[in-house]
Amino acid sequence: MTKNKRSIPEFENREEEAKFFDTHDMADYQNEFKTVRARFAGNLSEGITIRLDPKTLSELRSRAKKKGLGPTTLARMWVLEHLNRQHA
Repeated sequence: MTKNKRSIPEFENREEEAKFFDTHDMADYQNEFKTVRARFAGNLSEGITIRLDPKTLSELRSRAKKKGLGPTTLARMWVLEHLNRQHA
């Protein structure tokens, strides 16, 4: 007996996707997943505090959420991108 081949549907947001996988077995869709390399920040030993007005912080949080990141991670990425451009 062969299983029906299923496809993971498109989702409007992460909440919809989470609800789907709460009620479905990921093993039924394993042919659609790809192995990815994960990168981890190394030895982040110091931090800084920056103050942002509520509107700016809200925008940062919104953009980070759309990318599936935390606001601190997105801000760090932007700072590093800017610094790298300055050295180019």
